[in-house]
Amino acid sequence: MRQVLQSLADGRTILAEVPASAAPRGGVLVKTTHSLISAGTERMLVEFGRAGWIEKARQQPEKVRQVLDKVRTDGILPTLDAVRGKLDQMMPLGYCNVGRVAEVGADVRGFTVGDRVVSNGPHAELVAVPRNLCARIPEEVADDEAVFTVLGAIALQGVRLMAPTLGERFVVTGLGLLGLLTVQLLRANGCRVLGIDPDPTKTELARRFGADVVALERGEDPLAVANAFSGGAGVDGVLITAATRSNDPVSQGARMCRQRGRIVLVGVTGLELDRSDFYQKELSFQVSCSYGPGRYDPQYEDEGTDYPLGFVRWTEQRNFQAVLEMMNSRALDVRALITHRFAFDAAPAAYELLAGQSQPHLGILLEYAGQNSERVGSRTVVFDRQSTHAAADAEPGIAFIGAGNYAARTLIPAFAASGVRLQGIASGGGVSAAHCARKFGFARATTDADALISAADTDVVVIATRHDSHARFVLRALRAGKHVFVEKPLALTAEEVDSIADAWSACAPSGQRTQIMVGYNRRFAPQVVRMKSLLAGVRGAKSFVVTVNAPALAASHWMQDPRVGGGRIIGECCHFVDLLRFLAGREIVDARVRALASENDSAPRDSVAITLGFADGSWGTIHYLANGHASFPKERIEVFCAGRILQLDNFRRLRAYGWPGFKSMRLWRQDKGQKACVRAFVDAVRNGAAAPIPLDELLEVARVTIALGEAVRG
Repeated sequence: MRQVLQSLADGRTILAEVPASAAPRGGVLVKTTHSLISAGTERMLVEFGRAGWIEKARQQPEKVRQVLDKVRTDGILPTLDAVRGKLDQMMPLGYCNVGRVAEVGADVRGFTVGDRVVSNGPHAELVAVPRNLCARIPEEVADDEAVFTVLGAIALQGVRLMAPTLGERFVVTGLGLLGLLTVQLLRANGCRVLGIDPDPTKTELARRFGADVVALERGEDPLAVANAFSGGAGVDGVLITAATRSNDPVSQGARMCRQRGRIVLVGVTGLELDRSDFYQKELSFQVSCSYGPGRYDPQYEDEGTDYPLGFVRWTEQRNFQAVLEMMNSRALDVRALITHRFAFDAAPAAYELLAGQSQPHLGILLEYAGQNSERVGSRTVVFDRQSTHAAADAEPGIAFIGAGNYAARTLIPAFAASGVRLQGIASGGGVSAAHCARKFGFARATTDADALISAADTDVVVIATRHDSHARFVLRALRAGKHVFVEKPLALTAEEVDSIADAWSACAPSGQRTQIMVGYNRRFAPQVVRMKSLLAGVRGAKSFVVTVNAPALAASHWMQDPRVGGGRIIGECCHFVDLLRFLAGREIVDARVRALASENDSAPRDSVAITLGFADGSWGTIHYLANGHASFPKERIEVFCAGRILQLDNFRRLRAYGWPGFKSMRLWRQDKGQKACVRAFVDAVRNGAAAPIPLDELLEVARVTIALGEAVRG
């Protein structure tokens, strides 16, 4: 299928061929007939992409601070790589979609194949959306009207926060699509409305919808007009639907309001507020969040858990339905907002119109008529494998499951550099898989992971998905007779670990063992390898201290969810458990953990001290702390033994104290061993050699970290 994508690096807008998704569990697959370009939001994205590095930095100062912190801790070259990797993405555009249901996923009620629905799906021939993010369209509402539903829900949520009552007087600042929809919604509530916008075409539309307007083109003063409009008392409230970096809309709105008036921000403005504007009048100020309650809540949006109507009357889906009902009753006129129609094939031209100043525009529709259904529904896109990174047929064929940031920035380049055949890559939505396939030279991109695993030309399956899917994909790959490289962790439960061990034992053909590798790259870092060689000549027990200055993650982050990410001990501390297992070279015989106390029982328990005891009497502590500061180095490893000390800071500088013949080892850039880890695995597969990390150690580390994670959760 085809989809509209935009480059964050240079702002190019393209119509790309990407693999189609299947209907998700708890969702539907929709074949698009129309989609609407959101002039405000999407113009900002296009302008950001087309801006130079300096302008990008100016627009996102908080990102600049993060970059500077990373330079101080990791160095300039890794930071540049990270920034380039972040910008080297193709972003799906659009969130106002209309079409017919093509497939219904498991556990979905209320939708059947053929239903006309609205959704927040992107500009694509097929979109997969959760059930709570779509709504059925009434029979009397045409597709090119229903396509305004999502924008209408955004406007409606702002109006709901304003809580208008019959006869109140409001100002709407910014008369783009959102503003003109807001004008109509306020008028439907029996309110008087004053519209403000520098474009006389838009103010004329607002007047047509029943609003009074400020004629800025004739030099009218908005404050004076608002004062007359309110009879000298001040308006009851101001809804800001403009998109600007200026602070003026908020400041101006405050001066227009009456005592205890209210201001709701639906659009985007500067937020350097003047206290005096709000203090004497006791004004309230609120920012509206998108379509309404449920937005950005994964349980509502992804898992389909609805809020009880008696407690949350208007969720985002119920706001969709309310807007559709207003269209059906003709209380909301959206046809007057349509200024341009483009065939979907001409989508890039529509974005040139959006970004340029050549023609005035409001509602820009993309129309998808006459699609070839067989081509549209393909779940695999085939590329010319010989174009880049071609490899001999004798080399192992690699299939990637997952195409996220770590895969694209680290793992795929490492495998490509090892000379293997990049046979296929799969991702849930297909966009990231198609982008990586084009960039690195995979033969095909797909959303069908199972087909990729079972393909005859796949020898090795690389798993770089979310943690809860690791064990499932490892088992599928082993049962298909494939070698496996899985990003940490190996599994989230002891039962999954046991299943993997059993599957590995059962699937070995002709006595030749299938390779299993977990991406524990730190043991392959050059300075850690040097530490290991130095420790080999030391007898007696050793003491290890690892300090990790981890970034704080919100309780809602997927990594903190025991069912999805496993928590940070299982999901991240496993790296350091494996590292100490490698340096000690002996079995872990004791493992204990203590979490930092918190006044909030619901807060993540992700600042912990782990103590490991080894079979030779050595012991190690891992201080994994998420309560530090980003400017401090992220990782420090220290070894105390036989009157000597080794200290490794952030995988850049290794210092030795009291070590004969060795003082230090410094690298120009950080090297955590990712490339060496992949190279060792590929060489083992290629040559039929022993696994770089024995399976017994992988299973041991997995069981230890799972037990520690469960102990913290209690």
